Amino acid sequence: MKIEELAYWVTLSHLKGINYETKNKWISMFLDSGLNIIDFINNENNWNKLYNISQIEIEKLKKAKEDLVNNSFLVESLTNQGFQIIPVISDAYPALLKKNLKFKSPSVVYCKGNTDLLKEKSVAVVGSRKAGEVSLEFTDNVVKKCTEEYKVIVSGFAKGVDRRSLETSIDCTGQSIIVLPQGITTFTSGYKKYYKQIIDGDVLVISTYHPNAGWSAGLAMARNAIIYALGEEIYVAESDNKGGTWNGVINGLKINRTIKVRNPEKEEKNANLLLIKKGAQPVDLFGETTIVSDDVRESLHDENNVIKKVIELFKKKEKEDMFGEPPELTSKEIVDFLRLEEYITNRKLTNLLKSSKGFIHKKKLNKIFFSFNH
Repeated sequence: MKIEELAYWVTLSHLKGINYETKNKWISMFLDSGLNIIDFINNENNWNKLYNISQIEIEKLKKAKEDLVNNSFLVESLTNQGFQIIPVISDAYPALLKKNLKFKSPSVVYCKGNTDLLKEKSVAVVGSRKAGEVSLEFTDNVVKKCTEEYKVIVSGFAKGVDRRSLETSIDCTGQSIIVLPQGITTFTSGYKKYYKQIIDGDVLVISTYHPNAGWSAGLAMARNAIIYALGEEIYVAESDNKGGTWNGVINGLKINRTIKVRNPEKEEKNANLLLIKKGAQPVDLFGETTIVSDDVRESLHDENNVIKKVIELFKKKEKEDMFGEPPELTSKEIVDFLRLEEYITNRKLTNLLKSSKGFIHKKKLNKIFFSFNH
C-alpha cells in the first residue's frame, strides 16, 4: 500500500472521539460503495448523504484531515525505519483480532519484526503483576510445553506473569509477540534488549496506539483486549477480582471463549476459583485439564473465612478513625469493601453476622448497621 493511502488510514485510526466500532462501520460502508479510504475522506459531501454521519462526527473528521500532511511524513519515517503499518482491510491484518473483536478491531496495527508470527498457532499466558511463585512456575510450565508444540507466546510485557512468559519463551528458543501498552516507536529499550530475536524473526512487536504515544495506565488496560484476542488459547496463572486479567477473562467468557485458569491451592488469596466458578476451565500446574478439589471449592464458601475477613475490616476501619471509634457498617457496605459478592449475598451476611459472636447490630434509617466488640 502506498504512503499516501497509509497516511489516510493512520488519520482515520487516530481520529479522536470516535470509537473503532463506528470507524469500522464507515469502512464497511465505503468499501461496499466501491470506494477507497482516500475517496471517503476527501468527499465531504457524501459523509452525511451516503453514510449518515452526524454533524458532530463530521466536524471531528474535518479536524482530523488537518493531520494528513503530518501523517504522511510519519508514515514515510516509520516505513524507512522498518516498521509496518497494517490497515484492517489488509490480508496481513491479524485474523484473530477480526475474529475475536469483530467491529471493535483497531483500524490499524503497527508492527516491528516477523509478521508471519501473526499466522501461527498462538497462546496468551496472563496474570497478575505481583504473581506468587506457584503462578510463575505454572507460567514456565505452560510456556515450555507450548514452545515445544511450536506455538507463539503472546505477551503484554507487564511485570509478573507477562514478562515471565516472554523470557521463558526466549530461553526455550520459542517465538513471541509483544503487545505494547504504548506507541510502536517508544519501545526503545525493548528494541535494544530483543534486537537479536527481532532480527532472527522470533519476536514480533505490535501496537495499536499512535506510534509516538508514551506508556500510560489507560493504554495498558485497553491493551489487554488485544492480548486476549491474539491468543487462540488463553491460560491464566493468577488473577485478582478486579483489574486487567479479571476483566479480560470475564469478557472472554461472555463471548463463550475457552479460558484455562490455574486451579488454586487452598490457602491462596486470589480470584482464580471465582473465575472457574464463572465458567473458566480449571487446569493443573502443568496446564492440563483437571477438577477443583472439594476442599478448595469448600474454602470459597467457608463462613469462618468470611467472618475472619469481616473482623479484619472492622479492626482496620477502627484504626483509621481519628478517635478510634468502632465503625458501623451495613452488610452491603461490608460486601462492597471486601468484594465478597461472589462469596455471599447481603442478606446471608446479615443473618451470619447476627448469629456470630462479637457483632452488635442495630436498626436505624430502615437499615441494619453492624459494629464489632472485641
